[in-house]
Amino acid sequence: MSSVDIVIPNYNYGRYLRACADSVLSQDIDLRLLIIDNASTDKSVEIACEIAARDPRVELRLRRENLGPHCSFNEGIDWARSDYFLLLFADDLLVPGALRRAATIMDREPDIAFTYGRDVAIKGNEPIPHINRRPVHVPYRLHQGRAFIKQFCRLGVFQIPGPSIVIRTSVQKRVGYYRTELPHSDDYDVWLRLALHGSIAELDCIQAGIRSHDANRSSELRARQIMHILHTAQAAECFFAHEGKDMPDSAYLLQLARRGIAERAYWSAVSHIQRREPGAMELLKLAFTLRPRTAILPPLGYLLRRPDTVRRFKALIGAGNVADVRVA
Repeated sequence: MSSVDIVIPNYNYGRYLRACADSVLSQDIDLRLLIIDNASTDKSVEIACEIAARDPRVELRLRRENLGPHCSFNEGIDWARSDYFLLLFADDLLVPGALRRAATIMDREPDIAFTYGRDVAIKGNEPIPHINRRPVHVPYRLHQGRAFIKQFCRLGVFQIPGPSIVIRTSVQKRVGYYRTELPHSDDYDVWLRLALHGSIAELDCIQAGIRSHDANRSSELRARQIMHILHTAQAAECFFAHEGKDMPDSAYLLQLARRGIAERAYWSAVSHIQRREPGAMELLKLAFTLRPRTAILPPLGYLLRRPDTVRRFKALIGAGNVADVRVA
């Protein structure tokens, strides 16, 4: 049977660490767990030691100084030796059976670089919602690597939950480390690089829980959407300046990415205006800079390309409020 290595980087998330580790250790598959604490000042180290003391599958790296998240991510890549690899933040969690479902599909399809599924949202310290256990064999869609990259370029964003991503370890080793020059979009760059080495399986089920709270970096970025979009643009430029430059039609794909990011910025600005939130003018300026024609013609085609447009407008109609539709 295949095995999975899971790395939980942690910094001051002791209040969430136990639930995260328990969601891993309760998985019905051969696994190892590495918790890397980055010199936390809360009770994280005490909690990590308690977790390791009761389960021999758990290893610890307890740092005396904070070396930054990239050092933890990349140490985890070096440590991994099992068939599959997962990087799971300490404030997120796996749902029951997630690892076996992913491994079963990847065992069957050796060309798959990584799998992902849907997520369930958890707000702050709310209880973890009950999720009905799914069977081992679930429906899934295969995306060829180039098509996956092209879809990112067309939308200017990835719509996949990071905690659900299970990677073939040999591919992760080939792709290498997270780039320190991309502090907020390093994951986008890695996913693009992984897609150069195989197909991607999208599981039709919930695989992970993502917790949103004031302290996590995704919440910090979404508070200023302009920054999230700028970081996405940096990831695209970095990818096509390095590994992606050797792709067929790489220049076309880079232009497509700039267009997708511009059109995403445009509709994010519209959402901000509808919600009377600050930042709309910054987003419009970015859209007009990257794609000047958006100043004259609204990019309606972008909404048609987004797979979540119908769902968003159904929510809009049901709520009777245009401000309920936000372009992420």
